Amino acid sequence: MAAKWIEAITGSLEQKKQYKEAKARLEALPEPYRTAAGGFNRYLMYYGGVTDGDTMVQMLADLADLWERAAVDGTGVSEIVGDDPVEFAESFAQAYGGKRWIDKERARLVEAVNDAKRREAGS
Repeated sequence: MAAKWIEAITGSLEQKKQYKEAKARLEALPEPYRTAAGGFNRYLMYYGGVTDGDTMVQMLADLADLWERAAVDGTGVSEIVGDDPVEFAESFAQAYGGKRWIDKERARLVEAVNDAKRREAGS
């Protein structure tokens, strides 16, 4: 019973566990994969803006899968990310359609412009 009350306030304990496990997988990678994966993880936390915990955990787990597989196969970092790491990271994040914090602001912007257009038409 207490766990449900705690989760109501803090969020899913299972998601937190999965997040920590995926983070540990990234930190356990050999170099240079650890450095690259850490950079992408940080960027995705800022750029991705995902507010849905399940989506965030899945994205991080998939990131860990990608870099673990690259390390096992000996695939070079540049072979994975190409010439533009930002483009790679943003394309990776876009594959996860979860709710993002910016969605609310986009809706507000559209409503503000529509409101301005209605006022303009009424003048």
